[in-house]
Amino acid sequence: VQLQASGGGVVQAGGSLRLSCLASERLYSGYVWGWFRQAPGKEREFVAHVNWDGSRAELADSVMDRFIVSRDNAKNTIYLQLNSLKLEDTGVYYCAAAPVVSRAIAHYHYWGQGTQVTVSS
Repeated sequence: VQLQASGGGVVQAGGSLRLSCLASERLYSGYVWGWFRQAPGKEREFVAHVNWDGSRAELADSVMDRFIVSRDNAKNTIYLQLNSLKLEDTGVYYCAAAPVVSRAIAHYHYWGQGTQVTVSS
């Protein structure tokens, strides 16, 4: 399984972006798909995940009221809608897949290459 993340860019604070993650083959039932981010000089952190059919999603407290995670299995794609962006949202955003519902990086077996999000003042 290969994942291709896209949609990053430079946006002013308060703006929006939509990230996409395309899988190279059909997403498997039971896989949880997640988004993580890594700011310069910081560790990679959990942002959001969504289960197989999109019925259950979880977001980090820092983004809960601003970001939306979703998936379209017919298109082998998951999305992360970023709204009301803040300077501290700047970082490389990664999509990943795990066989269990988890926020732990170690549980995610497949990773995309990352897409840069830069929020400017």
